Amino acid sequence: MPTPELGTAELTLTGRITTASNATFLGSIGDVVVVYKPIAGETPLWDFPHGTLAHREVAAYLVSQAFGWDIVPHTWLRDGPMGEGMVQLWQDQDPAQNAVDLVATVHVPETGWKHVLEGRDENGRMVTLVHEDSPALRRIAVFDTVVNNADRKGDHILAMPDGHRHGVDHGLTFHRDHKLRTVLWGWLGDPLTAEEREGIDRVSEGLHGGLGRNLAELLSAEEIASLAARCARLRSAGRFPAPSGEMSAVPWPLF
Repeated sequence: MPTPELGTAELTLTGRITTASNATFLGSIGDVVVVYKPIAGETPLWDFPHGTLAHREVAAYLVSQAFGWDIVPHTWLRDGPMGEGMVQLWQDQDPAQNAVDLVATVHVPETGWKHVLEGRDENGRMVTLVHEDSPALRRIAVFDTVVNNADRKGDHILAMPDGHRHGVDHGLTFHRDHKLRTVLWGWLGDPLTAEEREGIDRVSEGLHGGLGRNLAELLSAEEIASLAARCARLRSAGRFPAPSGEMSAVPWPLF
């Protein structure tokens, strides 16, 4: 949970992130730079209950903590200039790194990268969506499967200078129905590592304790039951899942 100062000290807005579909602001709490997404600025959606996206962002952080992989930056609910909303610690990513990229098909790297899909750009040239083949990115793919992330775009992965990868923008998560849409399909069918299986076990166990109690304040009982079922299915299968259902397997836009 945030320190008392981060939860109660004045939150000052310093700018707006205009690329976001919901009202998203850059702000500061003292010397701490944060992202602020007020519930009042959430755009209504047909498939997610209105006014719940901030709660889902905090729930994603709690599940990330249970995994123990530091995927989601510190995230909490608090009051702000536009009312209650989600607040998250800002992360300075490395602009020279791209964990996910769209490259000319003839220039796809032979090693270190996973192929996701191919298509043509606006000039008719063949391009390929790729992502790095790294343990840090695999953890995000496992996390996304568990939280049922419906919007894992390439720009929602922050490449940090030390090689760590953060995931952000988790408002479209925890739906009771299958909603997984992601750019991280490169390990389809690959077996989970022992570390990944242990992470899923920590989440499953946490649902019977403190994690479950905290999530009950953010999600519906049905959504928590679906979360537990996804953990059980993924752990039993022991492999990265394949796309299923009739919906698109990737978000749009991809970045």
